[in-house]
Amino acid sequence: MNAAADMQYNVTAEELRQFIERIEHLEQEKKDIAEQIKEVFAESKARGYDSKAMRAILRIRKREPDDVAEEEAVIEIYKQALNMI
Repeated sequence: MNAAADMQYNVTAEELRQFIERIEHLEQEKKDIAEQIKEVFAESKARGYDSKAMRAILRIRKREPDDVAEEEAVIEIYKQALNMI
C-alpha cells in the first residue's frame, strides 16, 4: 500500500473504533435502563399493581389515539357478535 492508502485506512479504522465504542456504551446504558424498569415493575407489583395490565397500558400509550379508538371499536363489535357483552 502507498502512504495515502495507509492514511485512509488509519482514519477509517479510528472512526470505526469510535463508532464501536459508542455503540458499546449505549448498549450498557440500555442494559442499565432495562434493569431500572424491571425494578420499577417489581416495586409496583409489591404495591399491588398488575404488571401485565401496566404493560398493556404502556403499549396503548405509545400508539396514536385514533388507532387505539379504531381497534377498541372493532373489538366491541366482535364482542357483541359473540354475545360477550
